[in-house]
Amino acid sequence: MIAAENLTKTFYGGGGHVRALDGVTFSVEQGSTLALVGESGSGKTTAARMVLGLDTPDTGSVAILGERLETLKSEELRVLRRSIQVVQQDPYSQLNRRHSVQRIIEGPLIAFGETDASIRKAKAIELLDAVGLERAYLNRRPHELSGGQCQRVAIARALIIEPKILVLDEAVSALDVSIRAQVLNLLRSLQRERSLTYLFITHDLGVAKYMADDIAVMFRGKIMEKGSREDIFKNSSHHYTRNLISSVPRTEPPIQRKQIYDIQALPTINENDACSYRSRCSVGLQQVKCQTEAVPLTSGSASHAWLCHFPLKNGAN
Repeated sequence: MIAAENLTKTFYGGGGHVRALDGVTFSVEQGSTLALVGESGSGKTTAARMVLGLDTPDTGSVAILGERLETLKSEELRVLRRSIQVVQQDPYSQLNRRHSVQRIIEGPLIAFGETDASIRKAKAIELLDAVGLERAYLNRRPHELSGGQCQRVAIARALIIEPKILVLDEAVSALDVSIRAQVLNLLRSLQRERSLTYLFITHDLGVAKYMADDIAVMFRGKIMEKGSREDIFKNSSHHYTRNLISSVPRTEPPIQRKQIYDIQALPTINENDACSYRSRCSVGLQQVKCQTEAVPLTSGSASHAWLCHFPLKNGAN
């Protein structure tokens, strides 16, 4: 359904540059969920924008449903976008405050030429029911809704043109913890009922564990480790992945945490290190190889791979 191959992207500005993506490759199979996990600046949202066709890579390619985006003309790309929709982080800012819930949900149908108002309304009611909201919400405005209700409306809007793929960009991170669990459960139910494929962008490994079949852990524009949920949580091989997992509080359910690490407390990156994670790695700091030699991609199985000269063995040092 989604195939991203060797994506690179550099942003320039302020007299400098940022390597947002550096050789990123991943795929998502039909009906499954891939979570891209990483802290701010890891490149996960840039990768999502590439999949949505909102940014173009400097090198590499993205294919959706077998169609390479860079080969499509504008009208062909527009047609393909019916198959892939996005739900964003802030449940309030992504909805037009001047519009009713009905008008918001109907928006994609209008954009794709559905002129019959009765058909649009019927579909809007159907989708409201699918996301657990009553018909009475049709005439409400976003300011009359809670954050969780707004996010349900956003999900309904994304689904009204019957896409095959949803990109969920931190779709629950702005919600209260009690509401977060409800929305995640809703997304799982909708996926089963509609055979949806999810690309799930999150900073929270606990949410990824709850939602994803496969997980790719990103750091400074690279995928440091990728594998099945079991590979990552039971047999992680990269020190960054292991540190993220070990920092997750064990006393709370994974879908009820607000964050998994303190970004402000992390040490500064040394741009000259061959391994971008070296300055944060207790092993890499002691190894000249991590400073001077390019890190190869190592595969432990068909599904599991990592970037590390000195990987963990069976999830432990």
